[in-house]
Amino acid sequence: MLTVTHLTKSYAAPGGTVHALDDVSFTIQSGEFASIIGKSGSGKSTLLSMLGALDTPTSGSIVVDETDIAHLSAHKQTIYRSKKIGFVFQHYNLIPNLTALENVMLALEFGGLPARQRRPRAAHLLDEVGIDADQQLRKPSKLSGGQQQRVSIARALANRPSIILADEPTGNLDSETGKKIFDLLHNLSRSESTTILAVTHDMDIAGKTDRTFTLRDGKITTNNGGV
Repeated sequence: MLTVTHLTKSYAAPGGTVHALDDVSFTIQSGEFASIIGKSGSGKSTLLSMLGALDTPTSGSIVVDETDIAHLSAHKQTIYRSKKIGFVFQHYNLIPNLTALENVMLALEFGGLPARQRRPRAAHLLDEVGIDADQQLRKPSKLSGGQQQRVSIARALANRPSIILADEPTGNLDSETGKKIFDLLHNLSRSESTTILAVTHDMDIAGKTDRTFTLRDGKITTNNGGV
């Protein structure tokens, strides 16, 4: 479960203090698929950075599985990111000189999985997201955008994270492929009991998630679907 309480991120600016996040609070249950919508500059990217322990808040708490990650040391935040968080990006961020299989295996190596277990685990994950044995041996340039995004989702799942943070996961895809990726994420949130939080501009996708949060000027102004 993810619980965010009174989360604030402030910056000093020439015109005064800027609140990138302003007293944000919400709870997402394990296995829920939630979306965040909002205009550019509303605080979406800042919130993802906080949840992924890539930045620290000015005040407030972020509790994941009973641990407040907002107050961990830098070393423990690194461990948290490798063990508890999976990232899915709009631009896939796959390593171009590695095959699909090797990209996922590398994530497993960083997660500390023994070498002999990496290949079968990576192959299983890629199969689960619809990448067949032949495609697993291709480098990203030989895969379609939808296939690359599936590989990035497999990589995000590699170390059985509690949370997957997805930044515009369908932003570079056509509408039909984007829907397939959305359906994949939705099914994985159930089958893996993984909490998924996705930033998206696609209102059609946002409207079909379990929960939709609207951010405006660093504040949650709409919370459809629950607490």
